[in-house]
Amino acid sequence: MSSANYKNPIPSKSQHALIVQQLGLKIVSGEFPENEKLPAAAELCDEFQVSRPVAREAIRVLNSKGLTYSRPKIGTVVRPKEEWHLLDPDVLFWLIETTPETDFVKTLSTVRRVLEPELAYIAASTATDEDIEKIREAYDGMERAANIEEFVEPDINFHLAIAKATHNDLLAYMSKMLVLPLQQSIKVTSQLRLNSQTLSLPRHKAILTAIENKDPLSARLASLVQLDDANMVYALVKK
Repeated sequence: MSSANYKNPIPSKSQHALIVQQLGLKIVSGEFPENEKLPAAAELCDEFQVSRPVAREAIRVLNSKGLTYSRPKIGTVVRPKEEWHLLDPDVLFWLIETTPETDFVKTLSTVRRVLEPELAYIAASTATDEDIEKIREAYDGMERAANIEEFVEPDINFHLAIAKATHNDLLAYMSKMLVLPLQQSIKVTSQLRLNSQTLSLPRHKAILTAIENKDPLSARLASLVQLDDANMVYALVKK
């Protein structure tokens, strides 16, 4: 990604955010490899035409996201990927932007298969009437959606409501952190298949019905069927 044009001054906060984004993308894409040093602060100041405090703040943010670390007399070094804060919204966004679509969908599909069926299983045992109403409201929003743009939000809300219905704060938090890649996944699979909304609704309705009936095994199975359906569509289209 090329550097932005800084001929016209912009606020320091915007400068700092732009530097974070550009450096973050370069790190996540591998342009700045693991265990390699970033350009020195003076070089960043020259490249982006910013002051040292702005450059230092950008580096501080990258450090806080686990992408880099800074040491006196060494500089700022890219951390190994296993140390990155992968659920950080910015890091997730950069991964989505720089990862080939096939690899991204495969990785997310595996995560969803581990998480979502178990969330449905637990929710079928723990959901209150209020929880079920929230899940049902999200499903109704999916039914009312006239296009994919209107469909994505209630679809996300459907899965978040199920996670919340587990009454496990950590599981609910993990699900919330996956909203961004989940949005992208829904858009990708929807673009690959005509009438994707119509075909997806019965799968989600089966999950809802199982949770309403307090049937954990059926809820887990319905979630697996829904995920397998989405994965099959993607695999067939990409062949």
